[in-house]
Amino acid sequence: MTTQVLYHTEVENAEGIAGRVHTINSNDLNITVSSPLSSEAGTNPEQLLGAAFATCLNATLEAEEKRQGLAHRSVVRVLVDMSRDVIGFQFHVEARVYIPDVERQLAQNILDTAAQRCPVDKLLSGSKNVVVRLVDSLDES
Repeated sequence: MTTQVLYHTEVENAEGIAGRVHTINSNDLNITVSSPLSSEAGTNPEQLLGAAFATCLNATLEAEEKRQGLAHRSVVRVLVDMSRDVIGFQFHVEARVYIPDVERQLAQNILDTAAQRCPVDKLLSGSKNVVVRLVDSLDES
């Protein structure tokens, strides 16, 4: 089976945790990166992962809301924790999805469908360290 590529990008980091990451096939991404454990300025991998997941999942939710004839109201907040494990570090990721003014079962159905369609969710969904859940408030723990 051949894959029809709809978009392609190439992102490169040649300097490690304290440096820059940039696209090499366009000029639209060029950011300073740093460790979340240092005081150096820069975006860290945890923030990039959270941004990618929140954006992709909410874009997919938006499409599903529209398919259901609803206005786009969903908000996705992604929490990323880094911790030590036996051989280094690991991430723990929680995506909190808030869809206001929609009956809970319908909101859950919208989320379930979006999670099946979102490319980033598909990439992360096999990990025991990733949770996606519908919430009544983004601040609930």
